[in-house]
Order: sequence, then C-alpha cells, then structure tokens
Amino acid sequence: MTVVVVGAGPAGIAAAGAAARAGVRVVLVDAAARPGGQYHRQNSLSPEGEFGLPEGVEHLADSSVWAVEPIDGGHRVHVRTGRADGPGRRGRRVDTPALVLATGAYDRALPFPGWTLPGVYTAGAAQALVKGQGVAVGDRVLLAGTGPFLLPVAESLLDAGAGVLGVFEAGRPFSRWLRDPRGMFAGRGKLAELARYARVLAANGVPYRTRTTVIAAHGVDRVEEVTTARLDPDWNVLAGTEQRVRVDAVCVGFGFTPQLELAVAARCKLHDGFVLVDAAQATSVPGVFAAGEITGIGGAEPAAAEGEVAGTAAAVRLGARPPVPHRALRAVRHGRRFAAALARAHPVRPGWQGRLADDTLVCRCEEVDHRELREAVGGREASGARSLKLVSRVGLGPCQGRICGPNVADLVPGIDPAALARRPVAVPVRLAELSESPAPQEETE
Repeated sequence: MTVVVVGAGPAGIAAAGAAARAGVRVVLVDAAARPGGQYHRQNSLSPEGEFGLPEGVEHLADSSVWAVEPIDGGHRVHVRTGRADGPGRRGRRVDTPALVLATGAYDRALPFPGWTLPGVYTAGAAQALVKGQGVAVGDRVLLAGTGPFLLPVAESLLDAGAGVLGVFEAGRPFSRWLRDPRGMFAGRGKLAELARYARVLAANGVPYRTRTTVIAAHGVDRVEEVTTARLDPDWNVLAGTEQRVRVDAVCVGFGFTPQLELAVAARCKLHDGFVLVDAAQATSVPGVFAAGEITGIGGAEPAAAEGEVAGTAAAVRLGARPPVPHRALRAVRHGRRFAAALARAHPVRPGWQGRLADDTLVCRCEEVDHRELREAVGGREASGARSLKLVSRVGLGPCQGRICGPNVADLVPGIDPAALARRPVAVPVRLAELSESPAPQEETE
C-alpha cells in the first residue's frame, strides 16, 4: 500500500519524508520540475541535493492530480504527467488508503481600475521571476497590498537591481499585533526576519507606509503611472490624499487563497475558507489528511511541521508504528496560533469594493466587468454560484475562478466560496485523455 502526497512544497516534502521514514511507500506528486514549492522555488538546484528525498519516495515531477474519487478503502488519485499542451503526456492512477493534500496557496489580487494593464503583477509572480529567472519586473516598482509577504518580495527586487519606490501596506498591522500578545509570542521567531527586512528597506531608502495603497493604474500599452491614496480603517479612500506616481511596474498582493480544488472534491469540511483538520492533520474524510497553507496561512516552518504530522499519521493508517512527532506537534500548535494572529493583523477590509468602476474587470478570463456582475445579481436574479456562473460567465474561464472567486464571494452576498472552488476536473485535461484507461502496469496497488 502507498501513501500519496500531493504537492512538494515545505508541507508536502515533510509529509513524504515522515511517511517514508516510517517504512511505507510514498508517491509524491507535484506540478513543478523540482520539489520546493513557491517558498523554496529553485532554478538550477537539483531536487535530491537540496531536499534529500529519502528512499521509498517516488517523486512524480511535472505531474498534476486532475481528479480524486472515493473507492472502497480509500481514494483513487488520477495523475497526468507532462505539459498540458505538449506531446507525450501520460496518465496514471494511484489507489491509496492515505492521501495527504499539501496543495498550498496562491496570491490574492483585488481588482482596481487599470489592474489588467501589462506591468501590473501579483507579488508572487514578481518573486517567481526573480527566484526562477533572475529577472526584475521593472526599474521603478511599487509594492502594495497587505501582509508580510510584500517585504521579502521587495528585498528580492532590490537584489535583482530594481528600484523599489515604496512598500504600501493597506492596513495598520503593528497596532493589531500589539493587541494580540499571544499571537505575537507564537510568531516571535519571525522578529529577527522582520528586523532584517526593515534594515534592508532603510538602507535602500525605501519607504514603508501603512494605511496606503494603489487605487488605480494608468497607461496606454502598459502601466505608466499609478494613483495612490491614504485609507481609513475600512480601506475607504480618504479624500484629498490621492497622488500620482510614475512607475513601470506594480506588484500587488492581498494575502493568499488556499488551493482547495482537491480538498473540496474529496468532500473535506472547510472552516473560514480553509480545510478543517484535527491534531493529527486528519480531515473530516477518513483517510484524507491536509497540511500547509490549505489549513491556514502561517509560513514555511509551520507548514513543514504540519506535513511531518500528516505524513506520520498517514503512515500509521497503513499500519506503521513510527514514534510520535512531539516536536512537530508543538510547532503545529504554535503555528496555528500564529496563523490566526496573522489573519487578524492583515484582514481584507470591504472598502476596496467601493473603488471599482463600472468597467473594472472582475473576471479577467471571461472579461466580466463590475457592471455585468451587478446586472447578473440585481437584474437577472442570479443568487447562487451556479446561476451566477451561467448568467454572467464569471469563473468559467481557464483559471476556473481561482483569481476572481474570492473577490466575487465578497462582492455578491450569499455566495459560498467553497462552491466557487468546486471543480471535479481540477486541472486542464484533453477530452481524449478522459477516455483513456491506464495500462495495468501504470496502476499502483
């Protein structure tokens, strides 16, 4: 029998390692060519040299899980290996009594007038270009949004030679942290890292401003200027504080959205938009475990601790008897406390919705603007996720609502975000591939 781990970021690597050390066979599936995930994004590093995946771990690189279905005694995991548009793609299915989901999260971007102009990036995209290709997104770059992730992105851009004009935090996190001593204590290990970022910004003359953000981007063929403004506690613009700033790139990031497709497909219960797990990282579905950012956004160290606990519990389900990971369990408790405090310190406030113009695109894939979304709800009485999709086409494009889904849930009262994440086919597959039957030797018992 085999433990299947989906995702090779910090949580997935730790889960695969813990299960393999317990003596069970592991299949580690990841869409990237090398393990590490977004946090440990690599370019020329070899996966074995960097992460030392132990014996017993079969690493399926460049592979995506496109569906999970329940079977007797566990789940059947459907995998495609190879580029979606490339030749030579091959399919495989793996039956497992213990499935660990460590699918991570991706940037959340809030729409604003001009956000679709070339030169407007998510903070994660800018970080990926620097880490993966050594390329800075521009010479005059402004970062805006909320959350501590803006700081390492600013540092990476400075290292790549970009001129960073400022880091604009929409909230006022320091006052919230001071009112949350237990959360601050749980994240005390981050203080040295925060101090280092502060020194880097100061040494390069980069201003860090709170209650400030980008409210519009301007340009013809690409972004040339942005309008910034001061905000009140609910993120409404304070009249008279608007300023124009000349830029050639903007990086925006408003936290992260957990990648829930497979968890929702497996019918795992959610709580506050994340997968609900117990002390052993077990979900509400027997045999399915979850670890990392899909259970709460807390960073790489808590994610790795959760992965170790999940991998150990998955091995126990297969009959192994590994030692109890006491250290990891303690780290998980601290990590969850820190993740909850982080969410309280960097909430997305509703004032952003009032800055949308009628022609501001909400769904970029299907080019659905704010006016059309309002018309679908008010004029055509689309009240649920399915009817809203059919009436307006929001969320029906290539990204399948990954970008627009959280924003639509905020803009349309009563829409369940989990319903927008319900995708029986989790990644693009060809019609011919759906009819394929994997050869017997491609199956894993």
